[in-house]
Amino acid sequence: MNEKEIIEKLEKGKLGLRSIDKHLSPKDAADVRRKFVEKKTGVSLENTSNYSFDVDTATKKNIENMVGATHVPLGVAGPLVIDGDFAKGEFYIPLATTEGALVASVSRGCRAITNAGGAKVFAENKGMTRAPVFKVSGIEEGRKLVQWVEKNFSRIKNVAESTTRFGELKKIHPWICGKNVYLRFVFDTKDAMGMNMAVVACDKVVVELIEKETKVKCIALSGNMCVDKKPSFMNYVKGRGKRVHAEAVLKRNIIEKILKTTPEDLVEVNYRKSMVGSAMAGSLGFNAHFANMVAALYIATGQDPAHVVGGSMGMTTVELEGKDLYISVYMPNVNIGTVGGGTGLATQKEALEMLGVYGAGNTPGDNAMKLAEIVGATVLAGELSVLGALATGDLAKAHVMLGRGK
Repeated sequence: MNEKEIIEKLEKGKLGLRSIDKHLSPKDAADVRRKFVEKKTGVSLENTSNYSFDVDTATKKNIENMVGATHVPLGVAGPLVIDGDFAKGEFYIPLATTEGALVASVSRGCRAITNAGGAKVFAENKGMTRAPVFKVSGIEEGRKLVQWVEKNFSRIKNVAESTTRFGELKKIHPWICGKNVYLRFVFDTKDAMGMNMAVVACDKVVVELIEKETKVKCIALSGNMCVDKKPSFMNYVKGRGKRVHAEAVLKRNIIEKILKTTPEDLVEVNYRKSMVGSAMAGSLGFNAHFANMVAALYIATGQDPAHVVGGSMGMTTVELEGKDLYISVYMPNVNIGTVGGGTGLATQKEALEMLGVYGAGNTPGDNAMKLAEIVGATVLAGELSVLGALATGDLAKAHVMLGRGK
C-alpha cells in the first residue's frame, strides 16, 4: 500500500495506527501517522517532525504510534563539586525544563555548595521491586504459600535470574492480608533502572514455578506493594531503587554573600515550611521542591519521568553548626539507570556522557550509583537556593523576571 491508500484506510477505520508498522519502515510509518493526524485535526505538526534520535531504536524500545518528538529546553547548572563514593569532582548538571528560574536557582545553589568545598554524598542500593498478589482461601493457605516461598527461595532465585544477564534476586518480603498474599521481590538491577527486568523475572517465577507447584492463582503481577510510581511510606522506610543522602556545611559569609540571607533565617524557613507545613498537609515530601530537580534531571538523562513521584519524597534538614549552616537531603526512592529505557536516545545519551555515566560501569552498577549521587547533590543545591529565595522574599521576583521574561 502507498501513503495515500494507508491514510484512506485510517480515515475509514479499516486500519489502526499501530498496524501501519506492518507496511512501512519505522520512519515512513511515523511520517504517515503524522500526516493523518494533521489531516484529522487541521493542525500542522511541522516542529514535531524535527528530531535527531534513531527512529528504529525508539519505536522498538521507547514509543508506539510515533509521529515525532516533543522538545524540552535543556540548560546546564554548575559547576557542582561532589564528594561521593562514585561521583567525585566537578560536574555540570544537564536540566531539561520549561520552568523559568529553575536552572538559575540550581546554579546558585551549586555555586554556594562548591564555594563551601562541595557536597558530601552517598547512595545505598536498595533494589528494584515488583510485588505480585495471590488469592488464597484464607490465612492458613496464605501461610503455607509463604512457607513454600521461603523454603524454595534458591529455586525461585535461579528461575528469576535465568531471564537476565546481570540482575540478581536478593530477597522476597511476604505479607498476608485475609485472602491476599503479596510477595515483594527485591532485585539488584545493576546499571539498569530495572523495572522491566523485575517484571519479566517475576512473571517467569509466577507462571513456571509458584502457580504450577502451589496451585495458588496470581491475580495481578503488580499488587501495589512494590510500590511503583505512587507515594508510599513503604518506599519511604524500606527504600526502593537507590536511597541517597547528601549534605554540606556552608560558612556564614557564603550564605550572606551568595544567598543574601543568614543561616538563622534558612533554618526557620525550612522548619516552618518543610517540616511543620508538610506535616500539616500530610505530605510525604518534607522538602521545598525535590521534584523540580528530579524531573529536570530525569528528562535530560532519559529516565522514566513517572518516577519523579518517588523522587519527590524525602526530607531536607537544616541546622545551625555554630555560626554556620548544615543542610542535608534524604531521598529514599531514586529510580534511575544508565542503560536501557530512554538512556540510549541521542540527546539523553549526550547528557549522561556529560556526567560520565553513560552505559554500564566497569563494575556493573557503578554508573547507576554515580548518577544517584549526582541526583542527590543536585537536589541539595536546588533546596538550598529556593530556601534562600524564600528567606529573602525573592521567590516571586525571580519567577517574574526569569519565568515571565520581564
